[in-house]
Amino acid sequence: MCVEPTTAVMIGSALSSGLQYQQQKQAQKNQYNAQIRQNEIAKRNAVQRYASEQLKINQQVKATQQKGYEANLKSKKARGEFVADVSGSGLAMSGSTESLMADFYRVEGNYMSSLNTNLDIDIAQYERNLEAIQFGQEAQSTYVQPPNPELLFVSSALNVANSYYSMEAQKELKGLKTNREKKSYSRGSKVYQPPR
Repeated sequence: MCVEPTTAVMIGSALSSGLQYQQQKQAQKNQYNAQIRQNEIAKRNAVQRYASEQLKINQQVKATQQKGYEANLKSKKARGEFVADVSGSGLAMSGSTESLMADFYRVEGNYMSSLNTNLDIDIAQYERNLEAIQFGQEAQSTYVQPPNPELLFVSSALNVANSYYSMEAQKELKGLKTNREKKSYSRGSKVYQPPR
C-alpha cells in the first residue's frame, strides 16, 4: 500500500502532536503538584515560626512576671527591715522617714512601670512579627493552577489542522492539486477544473 507523502506528513504531525499533548499534560500535572508542595512548605514554615514567636513571648511574659515578683519581695523586705529598725529604736515615723518610705514605693513603682513598658514593647514587636510571618507565607506561596488537559487537546488538534491547511496552501501556491480539488475531481466529471 502506497501512502501519499502529504498523508504521511499529516500522520507524522498528528503523532507528534499526540506525543506533545501527553508531555505537556504530564508537565502541567508536575507543575500543579510542585505548586501544592510549595504552598504546604510555606504553611509549615509559617506554623513553625508562629510557634517559635509564641514560645518567645510566653517566656518574656513569665520572665517579666518573675522579675516583678522578685522586686516586690525585695521591696517589702527592705521596707519591713526599715520599719523594724525604726520601731525597735522606739522612734516614731518622722517626715524624713516617711519620705524615705515614699522613696521605696517610688523606686518600686518606677521599676514595675519599666517592666510593664518593656513588656508592652515586646508584645507590640511580637504582633509585628506575626504580621511579617503571615506576609512571608503569602510571599512564599504560589498561585495554584490546576491542569487543563482539554485546552491542551484543543491546542494540539488546532496544530494538526494548521499543519494540514498550511500544506494545502503551499500546494495551491505551487499550482498542485489540493485535496479538496482531488475530491471534487473524483466526484465530478473526471475533468479537472481549477477553482474559481
